[in-house]
Amino acid sequence: MLWIVDNGSSHRGTKAADRLAVAFPNAVMVHTPVHASWLNQVEIYFSVVQRKVVSPNDFTDLAQVGDRLRAFEDRYNATAQPFQWKFTTSDLDDLLARLDRHTADHQEESSFRLTA
Repeated sequence: MLWIVDNGSSHRGTKAADRLAVAFPNAVMVHTPVHASWLNQVEIYFSVVQRKVVSPNDFTDLAQVGDRLRAFEDRYNATAQPFQWKFTTSDLDDLLARLDRHTADHQEESSFRLTA
């Protein structure tokens, strides 16, 4: 069984993998790439759950939390639409151009310091 996690501090490193192995000996912890949370559809889903279900956390008991989560899951599964990505190819082009300018600026600063 694969247990896919992002690189959050609560499940990063060997201690987290060891905790998982103790609790679930047949599980293997697999991390999504660093700085690639947009790849993690589960993270997106849970951010929706956080905003739409868990906040505000005015529950009287755990059964109420479970009921609300199950009701949300039923409704979400019936009405879910694909996520609309906001990072377009134009956004990527802009980002790469900024990185190129930034790299060029730092190369000029480094060569200036070396010659000065």
